[in-house]
Amino acid sequence: MKPSFSRRALGALLILIALVCVSGCQHEPQPAWRLTDVSGHLPDLDFRLTDDNGKAVTGADFKGKVTLMYFGYTHCPDVCPLTLTQLHVVLDRLGPPADNVRILFVSVDPKRDTPAIMHAYVNAFDKRAVGLVGSDADVEALAKRYRSAFTREPDRGDGAYDVSHSSAIYFFDAQGKARLLATPSASQDDMVHDLHLLTSLGAQP
Repeated sequence: MKPSFSRRALGALLILIALVCVSGCQHEPQPAWRLTDVSGHLPDLDFRLTDDNGKAVTGADFKGKVTLMYFGYTHCPDVCPLTLTQLHVVLDRLGPPADNVRILFVSVDPKRDTPAIMHAYVNAFDKRAVGLVGSDADVEALAKRYRSAFTREPDRGDGAYDVSHSSAIYFFDAQGKARLLATPSASQDDMVHDLHLLTSLGAQP
């Protein structure tokens, strides 16, 4: 007599085969990132601020573009201008795909950084940069959302003061999902490499 499966055993085997097939489809090759991969560890790009043209914008307005978000301010003596210069060089090296990239420069100094001041500042570094301003509460909420921090130092007189702030650069894909984290000291080669990968993902979910 030939051995045979019971209906219950056959059903269990078919379910197992189906699960294996589904599991195999879900494990797609991941990009070989060089920067710190934060996929799934930070929230999607989401904010309500004012851009450097005085227009109210949200994170959704940048869907379809890869975005590089950085917290800083126009009176920053060193790190901010160095970072924006670094990002400008990286985008120039990236070539045509850079047309689908935007630098979002979020001011941590709402008192002094008006949209007009931000517009002149960011455009001096790169035409693909967008200055973003908001109320103290809005900026603090956004910084907290991405585990960033900033502190206003005591006034030195005549309204002069510094703002200490985190220097992380956040990379979001075209769907607004947080993908990578870098510092201003990161290698230009690594940033160009990862931006090539990130822009090649297109509008994939």
